[in-house]
Amino acid sequence: MQNKGLIKLFAILFGLVSIYQLSFTFIANNVEEKAEAFAERQISEGEENFTEKRAVVAEKYLDSIGNESIFAGITYNTSKDKELNKGLDLKGGINVILQISVQDLLKGLANDSKDPAFNQALKDAQEARKNSQDSYLELFFEAFDNLEGAKLASPDIFGTKALADEISFDMTNSQVRPIINRKIDESVTSAFEVLRERIDKFGVTQPNIQRLGESGRILIELPGAKDISRIQNLLQSTAQLEFWEVYKANELSDFLVTADAIVAENMKEEDAKSEEDKAQTPQEDQEATEEDDLESLLSTEDDTDEDFTKSNPLLSLVQSAGQPQGPIIAYFAIKDTAKVNSYLSMPQVKSQLPSDKKYAEFAWGKPPKDSEVIELYALKGNSNDDPPLSGEVVTDAQQTYDQVGRVAVSMQMDGRGAKIWEDMTGKASAQGTQIAIVLDNTVYSAPGVSSGAISGGRSEITGQFTIEEAQDLANVLRAGKLPASADIVQSEIVGPSLGQEAIDSGILSFIIALIFVLLYMIFYYGKAGLYADIALVVNILFIFGVLSGLGAVLTLPGIAGIVLTIGMSVDANVLIFERIREEIAKGKTQAESINDGFKSALSSILDANITTGLTGIILLTFGTGPIKGFATTLLIGIVTSLFCAIFLTRLFIAGGGKKGKSLPFSTNITKNWFQNVDLNFLKKRKVAYIISAIAILISVGSLVTKGLNEGVDFIGGRTYTVRFDQPVNPSEIESNLIGELQSVEAKTYGASSQLKITTNFKIEEEGTGIDDEIQNILFNGLKEYLPSGITLDEFKIGDNNSLNEKFGIMSSMKVGPTIADDIKTASYYAIIGSLIVVFLYILIRFRRWQFSLGAVAAVIHDVIIVLGLFSLLYDVLPFSLEIDQAFIAAILTVIGYSLNDTVVVFDRIREFFNEHPTWKMGKLINLAVSSTISRTINTSLTTLVVLIAIFIFGGDSIRGFMFALIIGVVVGTYSSVFIATPVMFDSVKKKGIDLTDKKPEDVEQKDKLKM
Repeated sequence: MQNKGLIKLFAILFGLVSIYQLSFTFIANNVEEKAEAFAERQISEGEENFTEKRAVVAEKYLDSIGNESIFAGITYNTSKDKELNKGLDLKGGINVILQISVQDLLKGLANDSKDPAFNQALKDAQEARKNSQDSYLELFFEAFDNLEGAKLASPDIFGTKALADEISFDMTNSQVRPIINRKIDESVTSAFEVLRERIDKFGVTQPNIQRLGESGRILIELPGAKDISRIQNLLQSTAQLEFWEVYKANELSDFLVTADAIVAENMKEEDAKSEEDKAQTPQEDQEATEEDDLESLLSTEDDTDEDFTKSNPLLSLVQSAGQPQGPIIAYFAIKDTAKVNSYLSMPQVKSQLPSDKKYAEFAWGKPPKDSEVIELYALKGNSNDDPPLSGEVVTDAQQTYDQVGRVAVSMQMDGRGAKIWEDMTGKASAQGTQIAIVLDNTVYSAPGVSSGAISGGRSEITGQFTIEEAQDLANVLRAGKLPASADIVQSEIVGPSLGQEAIDSGILSFIIALIFVLLYMIFYYGKAGLYADIALVVNILFIFGVLSGLGAVLTLPGIAGIVLTIGMSVDANVLIFERIREEIAKGKTQAESINDGFKSALSSILDANITTGLTGIILLTFGTGPIKGFATTLLIGIVTSLFCAIFLTRLFIAGGGKKGKSLPFSTNITKNWFQNVDLNFLKKRKVAYIISAIAILISVGSLVTKGLNEGVDFIGGRTYTVRFDQPVNPSEIESNLIGELQSVEAKTYGASSQLKITTNFKIEEEGTGIDDEIQNILFNGLKEYLPSGITLDEFKIGDNNSLNEKFGIMSSMKVGPTIADDIKTASYYAIIGSLIVVFLYILIRFRRWQFSLGAVAAVIHDVIIVLGLFSLLYDVLPFSLEIDQAFIAAILTVIGYSLNDTVVVFDRIREFFNEHPTWKMGKLINLAVSSTISRTINTSLTTLVVLIAIFIFGGDSIRGFMFALIIGVVVGTYSSVFIATPVMFDSVKKKGIDLTDKKPEDVEQKDKLKM
């Protein structure tokens, strides 16, 4: 082998760089373990909330030593920045996809136009988006063009002063389109920067934020984040900061009395109508009503409160939390806010506002944490509903303290804002009124101004803030406001406990699989197997080093990808060693056999890895989250495996066999295994066709009649992994929740004390309020099965301190219907695209479409059978067989593996054609396939054992994924021999086609292939 010294140097340098990159992870983990041990010594388990207190102590410890040199000038902070990133499923945290509202952006560009055509097009586009893969913007343009005579450049739409420099009234719709496209893209970019600014200030380590194409979607992943609700609010807050003048309580006290009377009269009319309906009900219903009335008459309870509520429906809700004064109109219970809103928004009620107050807008105060009572304010609105001053004038904001030590947020305004603010505060001071500081329609504070006009633009927001709330508010204001609302259309949340369990199970499965492979290689190939093992360990070092150096994220599927890479690395060594054994059997010297063996195996190794790599690229292109992690490690593993198998293994073998030393490539037990195999595979092809046809018919029949168990990835919905302290019955849980959630499915997930609960309840509605509502429903419905004393906060994702264990929600996932549709479409494209790529590659590589036909037929055969088994068994097996993105990754991996096997067989067939052009095709193919049996069995066996180890020990979340791969390996091995090869043979045999690589002039007529 040429350039041995260069290869050695490169391998040593690569190894040292990998060790250097991984050293940061080792140092960071070591320091964090010391911090945890220190916290455990400081805070005993007997203390209340000891887990949270320990986390605070550990964080302070890490802060205190963050910049101290630990080794060779490396600090903890440096190590933390460069450590191997762990994904959501290993570290816990939150992964969300935010949809920036293009509708809001369009409204903003059109200055909130009231044009009927514009608003109709917005509405039509919103409706069309539910059943289309096109972007909202394209659908808007299409809907607008369908409206006769509608012009985008109209002064009532985009022909505004703000866009006058770019859009003139005489421009056509097609001329306006690219301008609006660019403006929308700029706005989404602005939203991206605002979100990145907020995340940077939130302090999460190793955040990941990226735009997803041109869809207006932004992916945000925050591994290790624990305060999920706070993060969700921070990401979605549009920061609509506004400053309004407010009415005093005494100015609207008469209005509340009048409104109360109108609501009471309205309810009385509805009751009268209801009585008329009762009179027309069937006899049995009327008898039941009479019984209820009789029971009511016989009741001895005091009906005074009920009477007062009926006659005063609004005033009866007023709480006696304090005498309304200043800007507070009244106090109400938080639970009654929706009812009060409905009363105050009644047209009959609004019409009773005094003429000088007809634009009054009601707003609620900030909900207090320690009370169920909330304040009602009345803002001095106007005909345009525009605030006198908005938050866009804020140039800086900081969390501070006011003069009496309360938590506050100080703001600095620009010159324009400072002037308006001075006028507003001067007017309020003169009239003795207040100014409400309103953030996202919530009144945070309504201070009076007693010292005259405030000049300079500096002011302060005070309220019932915690320090964290004030910091978040300051971050939002300082980072700027989102140009449009941002809705979470997909989210995945993993609790820290589940993440740690995933790490433990992933490491265990990895170690078990690695030990088996290392021992098997030594058992089968002896000393040569030991050299292959050394190369394999170096390969694993390289993979982790590259992952760390690139800043890639290690996920649980990523660990599976590394373990699968081990199988592929073994496959390369098996191919090489089997070829060397063949050359030795021909009587060649050891040096010649090694040289010719590597040369002969190279073509098969490259073909097999390139086909698998192509599917990995497709996975990387279409996949998201953990699937990208799987694809990343797979692709890195392919490159490092090729280097280690082709160069390092050869270096070790050359060194072990130099100076005439004998280097056996088998042991006394295995030296005669699979030697001189000569089976007539083609003779059995009709039986194989029948068996495969039956399997395909059963699979297709099940797919048509029973279908697949589609996960929320494909149909939309929310799914929660909930752990109990005792075994639970899924059917019983379903019946408890069905009344509130309307649609719910509960399945055992792993242990009998853990369930996966899925629902599509209110999936089309956005906002964290819906998430909270569903978690409340779950908590109330499952409370009797949970440990006694568990609170709602403990039930949500986070550690249950009182039990020192985790029960309740371990992880959750939400996928909106629109993005679910997009995921499904992308999955179809990925599978179809991989088949096309495979067909073209094999066509180019083997120069005959018959080879491509055989390979694609085998792949389609494998995919249908895997799908059929998932359809047949999803309600039978005790683990999840949902069709989700992980399953699509499994299907693409099966395609890659099946091709890997098929390409190796085809390579050997082509080689035999070149060496023996006069042989009959049937004999030649049978001998070629027989010669690959040893490689096929060894590779399939090691890969299967590796996958089974992950399946058993790798954790519940990856079990369905591994099941698909196991079935794929078995079926793929079968199809490469009994489907791909026979289909190729049957498409060739009657045509007399020459399948050699030789040119016609190089082969005499008598050497043409005989049928």
